[in-house]
Amino acid sequence: MRPSVTAPLVLSLGDPCGTGPELVHKAWAALRSQTQYAFTVLGDADLLASLGPVQRLTDLSDAIAAFPDALPVLDRPLSAPPLPGNPDPVHAPHITSWIREGVELCLSGAARGLITAPIAKSVLYASGFAFPGHTEYLGDLTAAAPYPGTRGPVMMLTAPDAVNESALRVVLATIHTPLSEVKAHLSAETVRTLAHVTHEALIRDFGVAKPRLVLAGLNPHAGEDGTIGREEVDLLQPLVAALCNEGLDISGPLPADTLFHAEARRTYDAALCLYHDQGLIPLKTLDFWGGVNITLGLPLVRTSPDHGTGFAIVGKGIARPDSLINAIRAAHDISLNRAQTY
Repeated sequence: MRPSVTAPLVLSLGDPCGTGPELVHKAWAALRSQTQYAFTVLGDADLLASLGPVQRLTDLSDAIAAFPDALPVLDRPLSAPPLPGNPDPVHAPHITSWIREGVELCLSGAARGLITAPIAKSVLYASGFAFPGHTEYLGDLTAAAPYPGTRGPVMMLTAPDAVNESALRVVLATIHTPLSEVKAHLSAETVRTLAHVTHEALIRDFGVAKPRLVLAGLNPHAGEDGTIGREEVDLLQPLVAALCNEGLDISGPLPADTLFHAEARRTYDAALCLYHDQGLIPLKTLDFWGGVNITLGLPLVRTSPDHGTGFAIVGKGIARPDSLINAIRAAHDISLNRAQTY
């Protein structure tokens, strides 16, 4: 069901032993006067109440009215008290259930977007979790839901606050893949799907009328005509030509070491990167604190802060909410753009 633009956002708490609870309160405090960003947390209300004011809800539709005065929470209690900074697999079933419920609320139309606070993969793996991370899990949870475009999931990272410079959007052909295995995971179909999902999302989710894509090369100097690796000549160049014939505005493969400076970033709307660090190093250099993770190609809006659980700094009061605040704002903006397109 298509959500109303007046429906609230929903936020899954992530690992309760990490900085998620602290950051959620800091984000609420920063946004409480801007009810267009109203969100409700799926998580343990007692844990959140130990850090600041909360309003336990029985109906998600009450979130917007409650938001200026207290953090709205759909109380989903933990079975054991969390020990700050000490992750415990006993919490894994709760962490995944909060994510599942958030997906269900979005697909039902009760919520218009899902923001996911960080999880610790090791905790979930210890309890039998079978997915590399949030992105793949969300793809599985939404696989049966109707979707009008090319289906992902595709991970996009954005640096919306690159000071005095063009913003940066990168998408990844491989995510948490060891560098030694990246080549084996690259195929024409993988990169083709990445390009189409990104092209469609730029139109639908970001309001870019005529998206411009650029593809990074795999090898130094983008292979230098096949003298430093053949992937560009044998795979990527023919693929770019085919994508252009399919109607996409895409250039490349181009050397990654000259792709991310300010002048270059003004020439494209998203960069297609072939492995994790190729995209994440420039993005985090530009905006270390404010980056946002956005999942493209799903029948729901999903964003997340671009950082981990922060177990080492829990309780010190130093965790910065910049990324989470930007993720909430991005979920709001994308949901409005989607409402105008379908």
